[in-house]
Amino acid sequence: MEEQKPANKENKFNFSEEDKQNQTESNKAAVKKDAAGLFASISRFLSELLDFRDDTDRDATILAIKADIPFKGATAWILVCSIFVASIGLNANSTAVVIGAMLISPLMGPILGMGLSLAINDIDTLKKSLINLATMIVLSLLTAFLFFKLFPLSEETSELFARTRPDIRDVLIAFFGGAALMIARTKKGTIASVIFGVAIATALMPPLCTAGYGLANNMAYFWGAMYLFTINTIFIGLAAFVVLKVLRFPMLKYANSKKRKRIAQLASLVAIVVMIPAIWTFINVLTETKYQRDYKNFMKNEVKSNDDLWLQRDTLDMQEKQIKLFFNGSVSKEMMTSLNNDLKDYENIQNFKLVINSNDTRSADLIMTMYDKATIDLEQKDILIGGLQSKMDSLERTISRLKSSQANPAYFKDVAKDAKIKFSNLESFGYATMLETKDFNKLDTITLAKVKWNNRLKDSLLIKTETDLKAWLTDRLKAKNVVIKRD
Repeated sequence: MEEQKPANKENKFNFSEEDKQNQTESNKAAVKKDAAGLFASISRFLSELLDFRDDTDRDATILAIKADIPFKGATAWILVCSIFVASIGLNANSTAVVIGAMLISPLMGPILGMGLSLAINDIDTLKKSLINLATMIVLSLLTAFLFFKLFPLSEETSELFARTRPDIRDVLIAFFGGAALMIARTKKGTIASVIFGVAIATALMPPLCTAGYGLANNMAYFWGAMYLFTINTIFIGLAAFVVLKVLRFPMLKYANSKKRKRIAQLASLVAIVVMIPAIWTFINVLTETKYQRDYKNFMKNEVKSNDDLWLQRDTLDMQEKQIKLFFNGSVSKEMMTSLNNDLKDYENIQNFKLVINSNDTRSADLIMTMYDKATIDLEQKDILIGGLQSKMDSLERTISRLKSSQANPAYFKDVAKDAKIKFSNLESFGYATMLETKDFNKLDTITLAKVKWNNRLKDSLLIKTETDLKAWLTDRLKAKNVVIKRD
């Protein structure tokens, strides 16, 4: 009898819905575990790569920064020398010399001292830092002022002008350069290359030298350069403050709790006062940079690329919020409308007023310019004519002198007799002074001698005899150019 298989028996490869759900959850848990392990590995790697707190020598850092704050003796002379070197580099427009001045500058010490004192609540160190920084600034300005008074620039160089117009890049360079310097100073040991690199990047010396030039010649340069120096100083100190706070340098404690609290409040107030202009400077420079970027793009894309417009000059007035364009030739109303509509496509300057000046409003200036040019041309022509007239007068005097002497029959008779004695084969002889030109511009005076030789004179001797005669006449008549012509 055949055995009957149970109807409800399942195949061993079939799974219930509950088993499938359990398997899915198990897979998800495994994936999460692997992801958590990967993230933990990445986090651990980044922590080991970027964490510099374990490699910090707090005590040595504080002592090293405080040791660089005092300004006296050798430090003062180093500063004076670096100021002279930087001033020479700016005067000669030499980037290499300016970089050399940055490397020997001792200005970084008091600035880091300010950041340190605010971070650890050390009011005494803050006072010393401010006093020494002020002394350095005054000495630097005085040295640069004297240099540029004694050796004035023949023209304003690009190295000089570059230190009068700070932008957002100067803010970022100062902050991140100061942060790099502070991290290097807190590390066990010293990274000299980093410190030198920051000295070059933040460039504290050239702005002070430019400010000294401004005091001696142009106050606009003074304010622009001092603005850049202030940006560098504030943001280097701010970077030092932030780095020390991240590293959790211990706050200075005082025996008197009330004094500690008062000093802490004062230090916090100073920190806030320092940060307010820093933030204000950052915002202003960032805003101005946006204006400048859109302005340059507008000029490049809409004005200078238009073949129908002949731009003479342009200015961006940040205070009045105006863009002034000066064109050669008239500008139609349609073109003005088009430029105003194009200006609205630039977000940061779309509210600026576009002031267009064409020849219609500047005809007097153009007439004066053309008149000045015509006057210069006439003066040059008068000089040329005067020179030609002087030459002609000289030639006329020479001819008159020759006529008065050489055309005298008695004088000619003596010359002819001497010629016959010296050159016996000479049968006839005569000479005259005449004018000649080869380019129909320059005139030459020549003496033409007309001669006839004895037929018995051989041709081989004729050329030599005429050469001798020419030399003799040149000396006898005091003539510069003698020409022999046979009759």
